[in-house]
Amino acid sequence: MNYKIINIKDHEEYKDKAASFFASKWNIEESEYLKSIEESFTSTTYPMWYLAIENGTIIGGVGVIENDFHERKDLSPNVCALYVEENRRNLGIAGALLNYAINDMKQKGITTLYLITDHTSFYERYNWEYLLDVKCDGGEISRMYIHKE
Repeated sequence: MNYKIINIKDHEEYKDKAASFFASKWNIEESEYLKSIEESFTSTTYPMWYLAIENGTIIGGVGVIENDFHERKDLSPNVCALYVEENRRNLGIAGALLNYAINDMKQKGITTLYLITDHTSFYERYNWEYLLDVKCDGGEISRMYIHKE
């Protein structure tokens, strides 16, 4: 398998495809992703969006945003929208995307990241720790994880 991870900020040609990719996976309006991706072009910290690309095709992606639709606005920034195509799972791509985002944020001086998820064991593999349950904007409760460098 021959893929690379890119920061969309450095590859604006992927912005429309990326917005469509994330929208199709997470049931959030494509325009919302596009707005955030375009904000990343002038951002020095976040939002920031990353893609795993194989032969010019998006096979995965992840973002870092201020808040991933939850009530704890003080716990920021948030890793969000991590997704790897089903036929590319269990190959380490999700971990590579997470590490890429973590390292990019670290270079920007951000050493603590948060994320919300319904998964109960996936993120622990990548040194994330369960922090607390958090109420999401839709009223549901999700697990919040923290990653500190």
